[in-house]
Amino acid sequence: MRGAPGGAGLAAVFAADGPFFVIAGPCVLENDDLNLRVGDALARIADDLDLPIVFKASFDKANRSRPEAPRGPGLDDGLRRLERVRDATGLPLLTDVHDPDQCAEVAAVCDVLQIPAFLCRQTDLLQAAGATGRTVNIKKGQWMAPEEMAGAVEKVRRAQQGRGAVVVTERGTFYGYGDLVVDMRSFARMRRATGARVVFDGTHSVQRPGRGDGMSGGEPEFIAPLVRAAVVAGAGALFLEVHPAPETAPSDSTNMLRLDSFRPLLEDVLALRAALAERGG
Repeated sequence: MRGAPGGAGLAAVFAADGPFFVIAGPCVLENDDLNLRVGDALARIADDLDLPIVFKASFDKANRSRPEAPRGPGLDDGLRRLERVRDATGLPLLTDVHDPDQCAEVAAVCDVLQIPAFLCRQTDLLQAAGATGRTVNIKKGQWMAPEEMAGAVEKVRRAQQGRGAVVVTERGTFYGYGDLVVDMRSFARMRRATGARVVFDGTHSVQRPGRGDGMSGGEPEFIAPLVRAAVVAGAGALFLEVHPAPETAPSDSTNMLRLDSFRPLLEDVLALRAALAERGG
C-alpha cells in the first residue's frame, strides 16, 4: 500500500479507529534531490510493509532559536517542492502552517495541515486549518497537560463541520530548561480527553532545548527505545523525522533518525503491535 489516498480516504486513515500509520520525512524541505531521495525510500517502505506513510517536511521553520538560522524555501517554492514529491512518489503530504492566511493555499496542495506545538492554542489558526476540510494534526505544546488538548481539537472539529479528521501528537513535556520528558500515560489520557488518535513524535521528543550556545541539541540514540515504549503504551501512529545524513541537515540535525534506520525500527514496531494484538493488548 503506497501511503494512503487523499481526501476522505486519508481522513479514514487518520480517524480514531483507523489503521496504524506513520508521518515521516525531513525536518525542512531541502533541494529536490534530497526531498525525492527520502520520498522514494518512504514510498518503497510503504509498499513493502503495507503501511500508510505520509511525507512531511516544512516550508518554513518559523520558530528557530537564532535569527540567522536557515528557515526553508518559503511558502510558494516549498509547495512546488512538495508537489514534486507527491507526483514522483504518490505519497500524501503534510506540512506546517503558521498563519491563518496560509491555510487555504497549503490545503490546495497538502493532505494534512500541521499545527506546530508552540501554536497549538491559537484559535484563528486552528479554525482556519479546520475550515479547509483537510485533516489536521495538532502537536501538543510542551507546557500542556494531555487533557488541555481537548479545546484545541474542538476548535478544529467545529470548523471542519464533519470534513477531514483531527489527530494530536505527543512530543514530550519540558523538564527544567534542558530536557523533554515523555509521560507514557499521555497516550491514553489524551485519547480519552479528545476522542482523537494520538501520534507519538519520536524525534522531537529527544530534543534538548537550549543546549549549545542557545541552540537545541538532541539524543537520537533514545529514539528507538522511546518509540517502542510509546507503541506498547498505546500510541496509535508515529511521527519520525528522517534524513540520509542528519549531521548535514539545516534544521534538527541533532535529533533526526537516519534514513537507513527507519525501516528496521518500523519492522520492530509492527512486530510489537502484532504481539500485543495476539495477547489482546
